[in-house]
Amino acid sequence: MIIVTWNVNGLRACVKKGFMDFFSAVDADIFCVQETKLGEGDISLDIPAYKQYWNYADKKGYSGTAVFTKTEPISVTYGIGADEHDHEGRVITLEFDKFYLVNVYTPNSQNELKRLPYRMTWEDDFQSYLQNLGEIKPVILCGDLNVAHTEIDLKNPKTNRRNAGFTDEEREKFSQLLGAGFIDVFRHINPEAIGKYTFWSYRFGARERNAGWRIDYTCVSAALAGDIGGADILSDVPGSDHCPISLDIF
Repeated sequence: MIIVTWNVNGLRACVKKGFMDFFSAVDADIFCVQETKLGEGDISLDIPAYKQYWNYADKKGYSGTAVFTKTEPISVTYGIGADEHDHEGRVITLEFDKFYLVNVYTPNSQNELKRLPYRMTWEDDFQSYLQNLGEIKPVILCGDLNVAHTEIDLKNPKTNRRNAGFTDEEREKFSQLLGAGFIDVFRHINPEAIGKYTFWSYRFGARERNAGWRIDYTCVSAALAGDIGGADILSDVPGSDHCPISLDIF
């Protein structure tokens, strides 16, 4: 089974830059999207082989997630069941026979870390949500987690030390998630790989210089470790300031 996840930084714009060509070519079993920046009815995608599930933010043109799946899930839920967090369209959970699939767009701590306190609350509540799911069946987590976990997960760790996405607080929360029984699949397979990034600023020719960050992840419950077939960062795919990543599992 192939799962692909991609922060498209505006799906309408990404569609104009070849999204559907990539979608068709990759032929994923499940395709997760973050930062759709859409409201209900803003776009119509002709993909009859897939069931489509959308979570929209209350705020127009902001955040948002979507999941496209060839296999119809047993159930679908939106958000994490907490009103404080469930107005920005950040989470979709699909239940299948063997696992839960969670698509997430984690809140950014923003300039001057204005939203870091909220981010810390989100992290605790989201981890509790994942752990509760994991008590029922294994979890596959996909999405933009908005954190570079270690120094090899971004090009310039020293100059970004207290910037959003590379604060000690955010990194520690990701460590806690791993400590709670989740596996960062790409790093599990490639423990020493450097220069492997999923996001590049549009400024200063960052992508051309590969001055990037690895902030998009597939993570799985430890119980699924033996089912992992591979993981890839598809850094040559254009269309967004993020690139897609893939997981081969089962």
